Amino acid sequence: MRKSILIICLMVFILFGSLNLGGCTSPNKSPQTSGTSNSKVTIAQQFGLAYAPVQIMKEKNLLGKYLPGVEITWKQMGTGPTIRDAMVTRQVDIGFMGISPFLIGWDKGAEWKIATASGSQPLALLTYKKDITKINDFSATDKIATPAIASIQQMLLSMSAERELGDPRSLDNLMIPLTHPDAVTSLLAKKDVTAHFSSPPYIFQELAVPDIHQVITGEDAFGGEFTFIFGVATNNFHDTNPPAYAAFIAAFNEAITFINNNPREAAKILAPVNNLSEEDTYKALTWEGTNYCSTPYGIMGFAEFMKNTGYISKMPANLGDIAFENVEATVGKRYGNMSAVEKLQLRNGAHNAP
Repeated sequence: MRKSILIICLMVFILFGSLNLGGCTSPNKSPQTSGTSNSKVTIAQQFGLAYAPVQIMKEKNLLGKYLPGVEITWKQMGTGPTIRDAMVTRQVDIGFMGISPFLIGWDKGAEWKIATASGSQPLALLTYKKDITKINDFSATDKIATPAIASIQQMLLSMSAERELGDPRSLDNLMIPLTHPDAVTSLLAKKDVTAHFSSPPYIFQELAVPDIHQVITGEDAFGGEFTFIFGVATNNFHDTNPPAYAAFIAAFNEAITFINNNPREAAKILAPVNNLSEEDTYKALTWEGTNYCSTPYGIMGFAEFMKNTGYISKMPANLGDIAFENVEATVGKRYGNMSAVEKLQLRNGAHNAP
């Protein structure tokens, strides 16, 4: 009898623990939670298929599956800094944004950490000007649209400027903040902007126009693969509502797994959400460079660059400074030498590894 009780307790512990381990798979059974019927969760996202796992989680009510009775509020905001400000004032529990607005908030004392990665996406700097084929072809009269000041797109441009022009801030005066939909409209009309640092699904719409061509890609700028979007949770939400946090991680992992295993079905769900055809949505979900996965890439590389260029004043001492335990678990730790996934947190991958 005692042995049976111990086995049952161990099974319960494993089940609950599985909710806290982020990855690219999902548990087979919905966890049972108690005392959570009055839970409230507010989740904020931006525009585009970079947020496809969030959109699937919403459309399939996956959080409700793992946390029955939860009151969920979904907010769509134009930029990462807008979400950052809403989280700082506790209007949002979980927000999806690029690494740069997250790190700036963390540097200024925001009480939050990374809860999950969302994946990497094909980002690119696009222009209609035939004479612009590289970064140093831009002139003082050109304008480059990025989603916001200090967005991940600006960081990538700054990385390119540092390498090609010797000054990471040499293009700052050319950048103007525009949401992706507005930037697409301006670029295609050849009005107000010369170039747009684009992301899915907008990048596919722009590249379909004969006059538009690519100057650099995001991976060119960074030096390898990196996570485009992260899910960030407030410390208050993580610490005071563990069942809801665990349910969110389980639901998000299931959404990622669903997209990876069922891209056609996912495209059918996501097409109306993003005002696209099913075929265009499917092409975007399976485009080269797209990788929906909750394991992060490039975190420390962005932090190091932003510290060196003055966007933040301090470096995280380790991943645990800026990420919750489930994210640390996906990266792991190899003693003696850095593990492969640890190296992928750095800029240029293993080349910068000690």
